[in-house]
Amino acid sequence: MTDLTIDGFDYHRISGEGGIELNVTVGGSGDPVVLLHGFPQTHLMWRHVARRLSERHLVIVPDLRGYGASDKPEEASPETYSKRTMAHDIVSVVRGIGHDRFSLIGHDRGALVGVRAALDHPETVSHLGILDVLPTMDTWDVLHGVDAAVAWHLYLMAQPKGLPERMIEAVADDFFGTFLDAWDTDGTTFPPDVRSHYVASSSRAVPSIVADYRATASIDLEMDRTDRKAGAQLAMPVGVISQDWGSQLGFDALALWQQWAPAATYQPIDAGHFMAEEKPEEVAAFIQDLLERPPA
Repeated sequence: MTDLTIDGFDYHRISGEGGIELNVTVGGSGDPVVLLHGFPQTHLMWRHVARRLSERHLVIVPDLRGYGASDKPEEASPETYSKRTMAHDIVSVVRGIGHDRFSLIGHDRGALVGVRAALDHPETVSHLGILDVLPTMDTWDVLHGVDAAVAWHLYLMAQPKGLPERMIEAVADDFFGTFLDAWDTDGTTFPPDVRSHYVASSSRAVPSIVADYRATASIDLEMDRTDRKAGAQLAMPVGVISQDWGSQLGFDALALWQQWAPAATYQPIDAGHFMAEEKPEEVAAFIQDLLERPPA
């Protein structure tokens, strides 16, 4: 695997939940902002945005547990890769750096971790930014008919432990490369060394990545349903930026997110799924605008 880093940032091993160590890079100074990556990527996806934000903020960019150079514990139970556990990781990491309150921006999988962190630790997360994902409950509800084929991997990795891991490991490079290529709008978002880094990193983490997705079809869904029934909501400033999936699947992204955060704002972007690398200036501006909103 190509050893790629974010220029000008320092790298650390910092303990998360239960002593699991995360690979974390830190740069800049000021109010802390945490950036969480998506699938099938690592912290490196934030390289362009992180450098821009570090001019005004302390930017903390971890690899999620099970991804990149972070620890990949065996899936001992559904809790191992629940978003609650992964959120605890992030809170522990930031406290280890010396901060008890921070802004949290997540893309894809990282956004789901961010939402759970904001629900479980509302006193800790001051601002929440969500890039190109739907709430867990709604993701499953809007997928139906042949249009659901766009998310075929969700169903594969939701299956019981064993077969999905073996199937993906047999063609891991092709499996992960398929998403990088299919979701890259014009095919120029990833330099060859970055694409190789993502494919190699993910191919070495098949069991933990599958466990992350399996949790979203089980324990994460149960937690969200419990919170929705209890009327849990996000009071901190919440901003959502995404491509226009609704035209294909027939949903209103803002309306779905406002069930969790009534004051959430929404910004469409003319970009593909990997928008932080395709349009870093626009994504950094979206984040900066969100961070300038007064916290609750």
